[in-house]
Amino acid sequence: MATTAAAVWGRAEQQDFRARVRGCLLGGAVGDALGAGADGLTLAQVREAHGPDGLTEPVPAYGRRGAVTAATQMSLFTVDGLIRAQVRRDTGAWHPPTDVHRAHLRWAATQHDWGPDERRKDNGWLAREEWLYARRNPSRACLTGLGDEHLGTLERPKNPQAADSGALVRSAPFGLLVGWEPQLVCQLAVECAAQTHGAPEATLAAGAFAVTVHGLARGGSVEAAVARAVQQLAERPGHEPVTEALTGALGAVREGAPDAERVAALGADEDRAEGQLAAAVYCALVGEDVRHGLRLAVNHDGPSSVTGALTGALLGALHGETALPPAWLAELEGRGTVLELADDFSMEMTQGAALHTPTEASPGWLARYPRG
Repeated sequence: MATTAAAVWGRAEQQDFRARVRGCLLGGAVGDALGAGADGLTLAQVREAHGPDGLTEPVPAYGRRGAVTAATQMSLFTVDGLIRAQVRRDTGAWHPPTDVHRAHLRWAATQHDWGPDERRKDNGWLAREEWLYARRNPSRACLTGLGDEHLGTLERPKNPQAADSGALVRSAPFGLLVGWEPQLVCQLAVECAAQTHGAPEATLAAGAFAVTVHGLARGGSVEAAVARAVQQLAERPGHEPVTEALTGALGAVREGAPDAERVAALGADEDRAEGQLAAAVYCALVGEDVRHGLRLAVNHDGPSSVTGALTGALLGALHGETALPPAWLAELEGRGTVLELADDFSMEMTQGAALHTPTEASPGWLARYPRG
């Protein structure tokens, strides 16, 4: 898999990119945490508990306010895998799906181990973060797909019937590869989705989401980014459900004031990848600001943390981290880890050549992101 030539990064470009990377990862986590408070509840139950406007502020989930779910956990390990792919490229090995798969296997270990295993030299720093060793409602297909070390591929995907959002919600980081062409971003996201979710709706929704984030991270509008995503899907077998869902999301913007019923009608009420993607795109399009978009995203009968995480990643990539609600960020579980990883990713993608080459490398960087 080849990429385009590296962009020329001036200081302003680096700072803008870092703000969008931070925004995407923190925004996804904030939306995830907001929605976690409504997971498992119907809209009627949410309104009964929190008033006629539903959930408008983070509430306790998993024993604390600001707790995140498996969506954020897996997204962080996706980033870890992408950084390692770049670091390992110096060795002549270049297959990002393998590095992402290895990263997701490290996430899988957090779901059954008591804590970090100091004997594992390939863990790097992220897998030593103890707060990640908690099971937070992961998709069953993610657990079974990563239950062994076999790599699922497009030709032989894991869980070929799995069409839920488990692969979709970990796919925003692929869109942050702004130096890549959209078709390569789409291909990588699709290939990595097939490692746990084999249904075309699941893999292609992941590809479309990554391309949409990619367009936003490059400074484009939501409409233009979605149009590019639809264009990328057009030649792929089985794209129709995802294409129709995205087209429906764009059309719903012109159908009146946004409300919970419109979000539900796009597919938020069911854990299917294409419906969750459509609902998130709609919320990102009509949200007056990040707070409004996220509130719209989480108030429905379906998996609120999923819709919130997807919407937050889109809005964060669009606006950067300073647009995120400060009070929500202040309570976010693992905020320091998310920021540290976001900045490492930004540094690797813009200044990687100063950190490692085929002949020499920063020992500290290789300790964080081992090549093994």
